[in-house]
Amino acid sequence: MRDELAKEIVREKNLVYKKTGLMRDKVLSYCPGCGHGTAHRITMEVVDEMGIQEDTIGVAPVGCSVLAYEFMNIDMQQAAHGRAPALATGIKRTWPDKAIFTYQGDGDLAAIGTAETIHACNRGENFLIIFINNGIYGMTGGQMAPTTLPGMKSSTSPYGRDVLTMGNPLKITELVAELPGTHYVTRQAVHSPAAVRKAKKAIRKAFDYQMANKTGTCLVEIVSNCNSGWKMTPVQSNQWMVENMFPFYPMGDIKVDGKLLK
Repeated sequence: MRDELAKEIVREKNLVYKKTGLMRDKVLSYCPGCGHGTAHRITMEVVDEMGIQEDTIGVAPVGCSVLAYEFMNIDMQQAAHGRAPALATGIKRTWPDKAIFTYQGDGDLAAIGTAETIHACNRGENFLIIFINNGIYGMTGGQMAPTTLPGMKSSTSPYGRDVLTMGNPLKITELVAELPGTHYVTRQAVHSPAAVRKAKKAIRKAFDYQMANKTGTCLVEIVSNCNSGWKMTPVQSNQWMVENMFPFYPMGDIKVDGKLLK
């Protein structure tokens, strides 16, 4: 009786959630509580639901995102640090019918790769940039990044970021939204079920724009935590993110169909 009940429960019609086959079975190497795993999953869910696995190519540079190709069951290409938009440009121009996306952290996209990001967006290259912003260099030791908040502590700003000597944080998403080459720019998060649904919807919209050959670059920023780099528990880091990161990096669409909303 118990075995029959178990079989009934796991029948397809009774499934509430099923892991997409586009996420490999390999255990994620990210720190427990990190948002990268969720961002990976919803990206692959979108590709799976759109049925474009064979036509999707991801580009992962250096940083925590460098390991994306070990977890995403699609064609992937590794790029040098900060150079993912340049590589994605070449791939998209070679195979214009493919769905191309880069998966980049803030130290990569907004620091070492600032030039590649700005120029690809200004040219209006037709691919998606997924931008994970946790305010520090996560993989290499928690150093201050261009996105580090004023007063925020890091391994290289142990007393907090002083804007007088260290400069202001760079709101790269608002910056690229001003460029004529961007078509869809939004900022989301993945710290709660509601936020995950919104982020997934944004990624789907960006892929839809690309596959419809809309002119312009799409960028989806995901503000995330780095509990190990911030020296907090996962719960504490999510709360700190909501209270400190979100006011500085507000959620929501910034540019849709080539028109600024904010």
